[in-house]
Amino acid sequence: MNDYREVRIDIDPCNSDGTDILAYYLAEEGFESFVPDDHGLTAYIREQDYSAIGVNNALAQYPYAASLNVSTKTIEGQDWNKEWEKNYFKPIIVDNRCVIHSSFHTDVPNAEYDIIIDPKMAFGTGHHATTSQVIRMLLGMNIESKTITDMGTGTGILAILAAMSGASHVTGIEIDEFAYMNAKENVAINHVEDKVTLLCGDARTLKDVPKADVFLANINRNVILDDMAEYANNLKDKACVVFSGFYDRDIEMIVAKAETLGLTFVKKTTDNEWACVLLKADK
Repeated sequence: MNDYREVRIDIDPCNSDGTDILAYYLAEEGFESFVPDDHGLTAYIREQDYSAIGVNNALAQYPYAASLNVSTKTIEGQDWNKEWEKNYFKPIIVDNRCVIHSSFHTDVPNAEYDIIIDPKMAFGTGHHATTSQVIRMLLGMNIESKTITDMGTGTGILAILAAMSGASHVTGIEIDEFAYMNAKENVAINHVEDKVTLLCGDARTLKDVPKADVFLANINRNVILDDMAEYANNLKDKACVVFSGFYDRDIEMIVAKAETLGLTFVKKTTDNEWACVLLKADK
């Protein structure tokens, strides 16, 4: 199923801090994307994941005195390629080294790594600040001949980049079947099938995956915290770990949990309050 639920929340009075905080709590309930404006926030979640209880949980944590008016509608599955082409998706360039674009783009700048992503879902084109931060982390590593695990691979962007960067093998794991199928198509478009294995499942799938020199998880705070012990069991000695998909205010709790599992904080980056952390396995 490719349907989405659009949830519109009008806030009175409204300010950017309020929309940021509300987006934070909605993200904890599984919402994927947010469009703030001067009057409130529009948020999107897959139809099968939508819960009115989840929305109410987020609203209940809103810290300011305000009127919050909610309306929702279902956006039926459609050809998201055409929608992105018409309205949104422009080529993305990261550090002048990596360009991400769709097959419908004709004017694409030259870059060291040229990645084609045809998004068959509403989101997952690489525009999000978390994705670009993980890309920068990868570009700063030497992953030649390394084994990579990409947990929550989505459209496959990070797995594809890792394969292009010289990794010996990449395993991408995605829990959503529709995203998993889209990732398979994108891996094929980029001709890295010989280096990338894609699996549909959750963290339990890791028991059948080779241990990683580099482990990537660009998901969300709650999933990372819940599954981090299983991630740690998938690491080689001295492995590098990159976590993203959460806000900078969450870094402390992510690092605290990581330290209990033998991971040491190396550095962090932030972009528009979204965070990315690099850790290293002690053993």
